[in-house]
Amino acid sequence: MASTDTGTDTEKGGSPAVGDPRAPSDLAGVEAGLDALDSVQAGRTPLRETLIRKALPPLTAVALVLVVWQLLVWAEVAPDYKLPSPSAVWDEVTDAWRQGTLLDYIWTSVSRGLLGFLMALAIGTPLGLLVARVKFVRAAIGPLLSGLQSLPSVAWVPPAVLWLGLDNSMMYAVILLGAVPSVANGLVAGIDQIPPLFLRAGRTLGATGLRGAWHIVMPGALPGYLAGLKQGWAFSWRSLMAAEIIASSPDLGVGLGQLLENGRNNASMSQVFLAIFLILLVGIAIDLLVFSPLERRVLRGRGLLVTR
Repeated sequence: MASTDTGTDTEKGGSPAVGDPRAPSDLAGVEAGLDALDSVQAGRTPLRETLIRKALPPLTAVALVLVVWQLLVWAEVAPDYKLPSPSAVWDEVTDAWRQGTLLDYIWTSVSRGLLGFLMALAIGTPLGLLVARVKFVRAAIGPLLSGLQSLPSVAWVPPAVLWLGLDNSMMYAVILLGAVPSVANGLVAGIDQIPPLFLRAGRTLGATGLRGAWHIVMPGALPGYLAGLKQGWAFSWRSLMAAEIIASSPDLGVGLGQLLENGRNNASMSQVFLAIFLILLVGIAIDLLVFSPLERRVLRGRGLLVTR
């Protein structure tokens, strides 16, 4: 009579026994369900939906800022020379465009910023690897990198001018001093977040030295490294603007920072606003065109992002 109780586990709500012929089919169903979850792919988002979801919110925010700005001008909360109207700033844009100087202002600063950032990337990446992987170097240089990262970039402009003079080398020196610590610290933080099991598995498979850094360490540290790159670009751009505002020379040309300083010297608030908006526009454009796609690709490759 005991045999009548052993074969009824499934009727009581339990799982099928190991020898039950229904067990393989149930396991196959579970595997199929898991495969279906893993194989969920986001279809291509229609262009109209993408525009509504991505472009409409920032455009709405810009429109609200312009409306509030114009209302403040109509309310005369400040004189015209302190708070110019949006149309006055737009006139500055059109005048610079007609004179052919608008793109020159932007390109002068963007080319310096991008080149300085690439130099910071080439220096900060191996430095971050060295600090993260060698304990003595980390103990010696780690606190220094953190201190340099917290130091305002504008503090480097006077000594850079005295050391290197008023030329592009001074600009790049200020950019490097501002951006290299951020890139290095971002990579160090990313490496610290790699599970030790990954590193041990890599060593077991023979991935040591440069091979381990390329195939194990860098891919594992990619999210933190990417965050460091974004912060490094922000420091590069801020450092460059500080250098352009303080240091002026005919040999340096007129970038966005110098345009801002010229507006102050000319007591032209509309020109000051123009420079501020262009600086902000370049920063947003670099983030949207370079870093946001990289971030989405990394997150999607790790299964952390389906649609965005």
